[in-house]
Amino acid sequence: MKSLLIAGCGDLGIRLGGRLKESDWRVHGLRRQARQLPDFISAIGADLLAPGTLAQVPEHWDAIIYQATPGERTPEAYRAAYLDGLGNLLQRVRARRLIFVSSTAVYGQDEGEWVDENSPTEPQGFSGRTLLEAEALAAEHDGLVVRFSGIYGPGREYLIRSLRTGQARCRLKPPQWTNRIHADDCAAVLQHLLTLPEPEAVYCASDSRPAPRCEVLGWLAEQLGLPGPLPDTQSPGQGKRIDNRRLTSSGFEFQYPDYKTGYRTLLA
Repeated sequence: MKSLLIAGCGDLGIRLGGRLKESDWRVHGLRRQARQLPDFISAIGADLLAPGTLAQVPEHWDAIIYQATPGERTPEAYRAAYLDGLGNLLQRVRARRLIFVSSTAVYGQDEGEWVDENSPTEPQGFSGRTLLEAEALAAEHDGLVVRFSGIYGPGREYLIRSLRTGQARCRLKPPQWTNRIHADDCAAVLQHLLTLPEPEAVYCASDSRPAPRCEVLGWLAEQLGLPGPLPDTQSPGQGKRIDNRRLTSSGFEFQYPDYKTGYRTLLA
């Protein structure tokens, strides 16, 4: 069987492991609290920020997916999770295929532009800048990068909570563009990238219909029987729109190609 190491094995890693249960991949999950992993993932209890604990990790793998996440939203936590952790792991292991899970936060465009893998990456925030550094580190080890947009799904219900608490806000004109991808599609994307014979270096992974924030919130409010969002006069910028054609041209098909199909399942 082929061996896969998911470093920082959280929700997406568990979803991916579930998809690979009947495949020719043997999935190993690395995390500090390894006992929390389901039995279809071979647990490795180790800390990416403590190199000594990585000595028990086998050196050679058919594939490694690095998807560690910071414990808090600070520059120090981001550098620890994405740069220090990745660097520590790559000093210990080697893989035929390395996949680094990044984010569309690496794009700084904010006037409603369409962006793809060839668009300039000039993020304004520390999160995007740190992710770009980590992407470069992965590239030094022949890794490929997948940039997920806003992930939603079970346990990731920020927009729904904001409506239920009366805190949802949006600006109608000019529209504030949003991009999202269902967590199940994230796992499917990772499975797809494991199998591509000659993958590109970077993929944008977002559903096929960017939508204005007011449209999404208004539709959700209608489905939930709740008041719509309040007007927002404070948030600047119009966001960006993610072009996923490189991913779909490689043969990937979304289970949830737009927010309505994904949220209908979630609300049900």
